[in-house]
Amino acid sequence: MKEILVQSSEEQNRVAVVDDGVLSELYIERSLSQRLAGNIYKGRVENVLPGMQAAFVTIGLEKNAFLYVGDAIPPRGLSEEGEPLIEESDLHVQDILKTGQEVLVQIMKEPVGTKGARITTNITLPGRYLVLMPTVDYIGISRRIEHEDERERLKALAASLKPPGMGLIVRTVAENLHADDIAQDVQSLVGVWQKIKAKAMNYAPPALIHQDLELVQRIARDMFTEDVAQILVNNRFVYEKLLDTVETLTPDLRGKIALREQADLFGDYGIEQEIQRAMRKKVWLKSGGYLVIDQTEALTVIDVNTGKYVGTTNLEDTVLATNLEAALEIARQLRVRNIGGIIVIDFIDMQVAENQAQVLEALEHECKKDKVKTNVLGLTQLGLVEMTRKKVRKSLESVMSRCCPNCDGSGKVLSEETIGLRIKDELLQVVQRTKAPGFKVESHPLVASYLIGSGGHGLAELERKLDTRLSVRGVDCLQIDQYAIEALHSLIELEQAKGPLSVGQELEVRIEEPHALYPEAGIARVNGFVINVDGGGCLVGQKVKVKITKLQRTSARAKQV
Repeated sequence: MKEILVQSSEEQNRVAVVDDGVLSELYIERSLSQRLAGNIYKGRVENVLPGMQAAFVTIGLEKNAFLYVGDAIPPRGLSEEGEPLIEESDLHVQDILKTGQEVLVQIMKEPVGTKGARITTNITLPGRYLVLMPTVDYIGISRRIEHEDERERLKALAASLKPPGMGLIVRTVAENLHADDIAQDVQSLVGVWQKIKAKAMNYAPPALIHQDLELVQRIARDMFTEDVAQILVNNRFVYEKLLDTVETLTPDLRGKIALREQADLFGDYGIEQEIQRAMRKKVWLKSGGYLVIDQTEALTVIDVNTGKYVGTTNLEDTVLATNLEAALEIARQLRVRNIGGIIVIDFIDMQVAENQAQVLEALEHECKKDKVKTNVLGLTQLGLVEMTRKKVRKSLESVMSRCCPNCDGSGKVLSEETIGLRIKDELLQVVQRTKAPGFKVESHPLVASYLIGSGGHGLAELERKLDTRLSVRGVDCLQIDQYAIEALHSLIELEQAKGPLSVGQELEVRIEEPHALYPEAGIARVNGFVINVDGGGCLVGQKVKVKITKLQRTSARAKQV
């Protein structure tokens, strides 16, 4: 059973497609970052780059859009799938576009990262049953319509309805449809095109000429079919807007739309947990195996591992079962995360050729459910599976996250040992330049613990080596790679910088480990400052309330209260 959930708020609209209780597709549209793909602009050519066979066009966005030479002129012909048949070596961008030229363009791919939007002059206007191509004389039929007789019927019908000099692509939902419904769709789309041309004549570039429908209306147009059991909406305003859209497009399906006002649909259906899962690199499979998904701007790599799954018979059967489960989950994750571009999958090595073919077939079959064009290319000589998925809109990762300011997108931070060694090197230089009697070091608690060492031996050795007095304090608010070194000009300042605790102070601590020399005592730390807890050796991992009884420069002693 297929259901569509619409969770709407002032800041964002989210739509989840659920197949038999499992999230299969996710769409997010936020008020501050509206979808751009499909919008039509009147632009002006800023730069023509013969070396790249492309041009940059200003359309009013933050970054200039990229217009490739193959997208700058109407195709001379189209393949059965609707792809342009162009001998690109015969095209020269400088012969087609000139700096300052005005062009009517449509966004094919949204801006991603440092790249601007990719645009085309070959406009497409999607309707309920058809896609109108005003600049191309062509007829295409959705590849999802498989019966040859129906394909021929629809092709003949489209040919009779096609406006002169324009093209039509018949969508999947038009299968077995009457001619009157399709004719009405053609008439509506031609009317939209006439309005676009008229508006473009009256606006100076850069200007937005036509904006595609917002998310909920697109869902009604593109995804609300007979196989959808129901659409659940949590917001009355969106519900009424959806009813109006469906009343125009498919009034027979109006009864499948239901309102659950103030309901947390995503929470009730477990969608929030699925979204969190889709944001992680590691995805666990039900069998105990797992996937590791690494996304870059141009390439996504997916690694398959058996994990905790040990199988029941032999290694080859275990590997096959894991790979088959992984193939289904990979296809789903590509849709949910909206991953596009080149995708390389490292399935677990299989020795039997029939098993390899079975996994590839499972992946291809599952990818047929995807509305976005995918192409499984097969195995490479290294045993990797190559595939592509068309990039249309931003991935879930780019919508919901940004580059980490601490690791700068690497996904890793320097270890406490690395930072500790860096501090030691810097201290050596500072001590040689400064005649101060002591120094205070503030760092992340893990770095402070590394510098102080077990029982304060690390700090004592560092003081002996530098021939100076040191106060090391851990500060929770500092990042792992942040620290400060301050010269202390008197022993009084050094005493004041002794530590974060005082005798008689009561606090709750977590016992981390038993004392190395006195196992009956336990070790706790506060901002890197060591606390020896009497009788805490048997309480490792537990939180206890303690009272400070003795305070030293690098450690304290405490008793339980």
